[in-house]
Amino acid sequence: MSDIWGSPARPHVTNRALFRPSPIFLGIVAVFAVSGWALWTERIEAEYAAFLFVLAGWLLSLCLHEYAHAVVAYRGGDHSVAAQGYLTLDPFKYTHAVYSIALPLLFVLLGGIGLPGGAVFINRSALRGRVRESLVSAAGPLTNIGFAVVTLLPVATFGPGDPEHLPFWAALSFLGFLQVTASLLNLLPVPGLDGFGILEPWLPDNWLRTAVKVAPFGFIILFGLLLIPTINRAFFSVVYGFVELFDIPADLVRFGDQLFRFWL
Repeated sequence: MSDIWGSPARPHVTNRALFRPSPIFLGIVAVFAVSGWALWTERIEAEYAAFLFVLAGWLLSLCLHEYAHAVVAYRGGDHSVAAQGYLTLDPFKYTHAVYSIALPLLFVLLGGIGLPGGAVFINRSALRGRVRESLVSAAGPLTNIGFAVVTLLPVATFGPGDPEHLPFWAALSFLGFLQVTASLLNLLPVPGLDGFGILEPWLPDNWLRTAVKVAPFGFIILFGLLLIPTINRAFFSVVYGFVELFDIPADLVRFGDQLFRFWL
């Protein structure tokens, strides 16, 4: 998610080192690859390997989500994102104690819902036009949609004919499922989420003044809505409907969820 209210401008940065992937990001990639290999080869218990695999994959998607916001903002005229380290894919650059850690962890552990929780502060006054402002907000959820396709497509292509590696395909399908939930939730027009950020440049000032007051409670409102059974069922029916477009059975996703949340 991106910060929809902006931040002070910073000078243009040309140091190429600020655009290189951080060692932390490369480390997450390594954990993702090694845990995926361990899950595939059954080198360790499937539950532990699946937990590391899905968690690392989720962290990768968080970095890519926020990087997408930043790189579109950079191309749109806000060069301050380079100085703030947003183009290095370092998750600690996107960290917010509540949005980045507490709430996303709560969503995943309690409900199996993935919600990228970082924050990039965009100097919207530096962006060239309202279209670019909307594109900056849309870039994150679109990245999650792309991540979902990249994870679900191999399951649909190779998973049905490979029951020997069922835990791997289940974990990968659950990771794709989390990306779909993240995409849908972030696209909701709730102040504080990317869906509202897409609409923000086109809304009247009096609406924005109200949104400023609501934004700090956006996640609480979202979580409260998902506790309503009717809304919860409707939301997950849409998510599973997207997954089933790839001919991936819901039971495979649920098996991946069980592997990931093995303590339940």
